[in-house]
Amino acid sequence: MLTLASKLKRDEGVKAGRPPGGPSDSSHRVSIRDRLLIKEVAELEANLPSTCKASFPDENKLHHFQLAVSPDEGYYQSGTFHFEIDVPEAYNMVPPKVKCQTRIWHPNIAETGEICLSLLREHSIDGTGWAPTRTLKDVVWGLNSLFTDLLNFDDPLNIDAAEHHLRDKLPKSWSGIRLLLT
Repeated sequence: MLTLASKLKRDEGVKAGRPPGGPSDSSHRVSIRDRLLIKEVAELEANLPSTCKASFPDENKLHHFQLAVSPDEGYYQSGTFHFEIDVPEAYNMVPPKVKCQTRIWHPNIAETGEICLSLLREHSIDGTGWAPTRTLKDVVWGLNSLFTDLLNFDDPLNIDAAEHHLRDKLPKSWSGIRLLLT
């Protein structure tokens, strides 16, 4: 990712009409969000869970990327679930916006793709919501954990999915739950 930082600096100079490597112009600065993302994406790529794959459709827009999660255990084992992550300009004071692109029958993911994950809440009473000290790595690990240890049937976003689970008590090895919505 160091090459991206160099590219941003070089592009900044070209936009201002300066040759690459010339003096900087304070009116054409890289945003705080983009500076943070250069560092955080490098850290994320170095610490990505083995069940996750991040992809950046435009390498010059680190604030928009996709994440594929392929759980290797639990109810959703053998499935692949896609998320779209947008990092707002006010990042790191506000959390990234995350939407599940895969239709899934999950107690913490609505049929429309909204996600119930405490660290994605801008404000929370219990203090588990977003804080400026959190990073993209926390978001990715949290999304990955929605399929294992953070799977929450007691405080669901998709009440029907949670009730279905509690009523039928599906075995953890059953991976067909993800196919209920077509």
